[in-house]
Amino acid sequence: MRHYFVRPTMDLYNKEYRFNLANLITFANIACGVTAMYLIQQNYFFAAIILAWIAGAFDIADGKVARKYGLSTEFGVQLDSFADFLSFVVMPSFLLFYAVKYYAGISGFQEFLLGLVFIWYIISGLRRLVEFNLKVDAGEVAKYFEGVPTPLGAILLWLLYLLVAYGVLNSGYSVAVLVLAIAWSLNSKLKIPHP
Repeated sequence: MRHYFVRPTMDLYNKEYRFNLANLITFANIACGVTAMYLIQQNYFFAAIILAWIAGAFDIADGKVARKYGLSTEFGVQLDSFADFLSFVVMPSFLLFYAVKYYAGISGFQEFLLGLVFIWYIISGLRRLVEFNLKVDAGEVAKYFEGVPTPLGAILLWLLYLLVAYGVLNSGYSVAVLVLAIAWSLNSKLKIPHP
């Protein structure tokens, strides 16, 4: 009796294949976010920001590729949200927290308070992504986002990073207030046009 080893075929354009082209782009987004967090802890902020922008490009590309080639699936939606959480919620929080410590030299109570604020920001970002997933169907794109999308929230945190790096903001308390405002906007009723 002859036995044949059947090797699974890698089909980048098969929507049921977990490593299809759209999902590979999303995995690249995740890889950028993880690498950026490592660089942030080494105080390589500029390199981390470059990776963050590359992650943003991957975030735009994965959805466009999924729609163009009919690769939209529930798995892809969940994977994209996980990538967004890592690259546009957790990683920018790390960036700004470590930047404030590095440039403004905060410590003690200010550092503790800012840490709590970023935990709240991360919880707010996660809540926003879960709520979004409950409202959206795979392959469908709404005309407007309700609340600030997490990639836009990441850009706002990046702008705060610039203000800290250039010495415009040098107080952990000021940064905390602005981060809380951005955290609020993630789950607000603001209407943001879809790109």
